[in-house]
Amino acid sequence: MRIVAKTDTGLVRSMNQDAYAAGELPVGAAWAVVCDGMGGASGGDVASSLAVKTISEHITSGYRDGMGAKSVRNMLDCAISAANITIYDMSRSNESLRGMGTTVVAVIVAGGTAYISHAGDSRAYMLSEGGELRQLTRDHSMVQELLECGKLTPEEARTHPRKNVITRALGVADSIDADFSEEKMEPGDVLLICTDGLSNYISNDDIVEVTKSHNYYEFADELIKKANSNGGGDNITVVAVTY
Repeated sequence: MRIVAKTDTGLVRSMNQDAYAAGELPVGAAWAVVCDGMGGASGGDVASSLAVKTISEHITSGYRDGMGAKSVRNMLDCAISAANITIYDMSRSNESLRGMGTTVVAVIVAGGTAYISHAGDSRAYMLSEGGELRQLTRDHSMVQELLECGKLTPEEARTHPRKNVITRALGVADSIDADFSEEKMEPGDVLLICTDGLSNYISNDDIVEVTKSHNYYEFADELIKKANSNGGGDNITVVAVTY
């Protein structure tokens, strides 16, 4: 398992409200968490950092070799719920942080399977060794709902003025409903986790081209460079796990 990760403020924002963590687990497993904060001058930064810290601690202390899918899901659910209530309680007790929240994508890769929990519009993709790219997560956003019910075309969705309005986030209510999925990984597959600062500024074809033309340790750097060359209008975070 090979992991590479990087975050960048981008070319427009003055503060980076993204946060991430990633690492190895026993017997060749790996984990990663990516969050994109929102809310006020400092709220987004606080929310994403708190979420990453809380979820990371739950994963690294709770993971055991040989855990089944149900156990992994329960662990991720508990980790995300704990992060949610921590952010929610802090926002209610500190007026300057009121309304803060964050997206989340939390993944564990073990035994040839990627286990993914997410809320918000940060994404996970799978790139096969043959060059096929699939989006594994569904955006929890207003625009995604309009797209699915046929009120927007894909072209309209990409430039819609309310593209960044999300319908789920950690910390905005006292409970959170995170989606969970499992995806098989073959040798050479790349699990890519990112914030919308990447997905809004780089096409799927660009992702495939960059990852197929560079070594694994260059993936994060080169994808961020590409997003910045296309405007860099948001914070950009990338974690790539090559199986």
